Amino acid sequence: MNGDTDRCVLVVEDEPDMALLVTTILEDSGYRVLAAGDGRQGLAVLECAHPDLILLDMKMPVMNGWEFAKALHERYKNHPPVVVFTAAENAARTASEIGADGFIGKPFDLDQFISYIGRFFDDSSHAAVNLQ
Repeated sequence: MNGDTDRCVLVVEDEPDMALLVTTILEDSGYRVLAAGDGRQGLAVLECAHPDLILLDMKMPVMNGWEFAKALHERYKNHPPVVVFTAAENAARTASEIGADGFIGKPFDLDQFISYIGRFFDDSSHAAVNLQ
C-alpha cells in the first residue's frame, strides 16, 4: 500500500463513473477521499475539510475547473496542491494556466497514476498547508 490514511485527496470530477474509479483506486491505495461533482461542491467541501491534495477535472457543469481554481486562489492564500485531471490534449498548458502543481491526462495508467499522486505526499516541497 503506497498511501497513508492520514492523507486526504479531494476529487472534483463530474463524471460519476470516473469519480468512482478514481475514488476506489485512491482508497485501495490507502488514501482518504472526499468527492465533489463540480467546482461549487468542491469549494463547499473546502469550507469544512482540509485535504492534502486536490485532483481537479476541468470541464464540469455549474462551476468548471478554471472557475474553481480562480475562486480557490482568491479565497485561500495557502491551499493544497492542485493536480489537473483532464482528457484535454494539452493538459500541461491547462495546468499552467490555472497555476496547478501538476497534471494527469485521461486515460491514465493505473500504476503511473498512483505513483504520481504519491509524489505529492513523499516530497516535502508539496507539503499540505492549511486553507486558512
